[in-house]
Amino acid sequence: MSTIPDLEPVANRMREAAQGVRDGELDAPTPCEDMSVGDLLDHVLSLSEAFRRAAEKTSTTAQTPPQPSVKNLPADWRAELDRRLDALVAAWRDPDAWQGTTAAGGIELSGEAAGTVALNELLLHGWDLARATDQSYIGDPASVEVSHSFVSQVPADDPNARAGLFGPVVPVPSEAPLLDRVLGLSGRHPDWTPPLP
Repeated sequence: MSTIPDLEPVANRMREAAQGVRDGELDAPTPCEDMSVGDLLDHVLSLSEAFRRAAEKTSTTAQTPPQPSVKNLPADWRAELDRRLDALVAAWRDPDAWQGTTAAGGIELSGEAAGTVALNELLLHGWDLARATDQSYIGDPASVEVSHSFVSQVPADDPNARAGLFGPVVPVPSEAPLLDRVLGLSGRHPDWTPPLP
């Protein structure tokens, strides 16, 4: 990787989507199967903390992620998410974070891979959150490029490689916007809308 990605743009888009969530929407469905808006927010809080520790090399393979649940959300979850996103962005601005090996989600991986996964998680879940709560989402071009490079490397025909990471690939026209192609490669339908009540 010749240029270290900056996580601030994608973190800011996540922040905007989260701030747009109304309290009555926490139980609403999302594009993530079996995960409500509140569950997804809890997941984003957890991953922000986990990948900050990964950048600082203070995570271990023994630290497995908790099951996301709206019940875990603190009362001040918006402010807490702001704090965690700021810390995450700052941690990955240290060039040393992208070097050597680290761990995230109980898995050992390279610093470069961990930073890329962190960016990708924020991009995809920012879109998930915006789509679930009827908000627009425009990915910044640099982050979308990094995500596309990452999701393109995950074998489309290997369920084991995709398990716990992405669902089956959703076909998207090659002329579609790059973000839509990223979504399709990650197993998401770019035109997903919440089911009717």
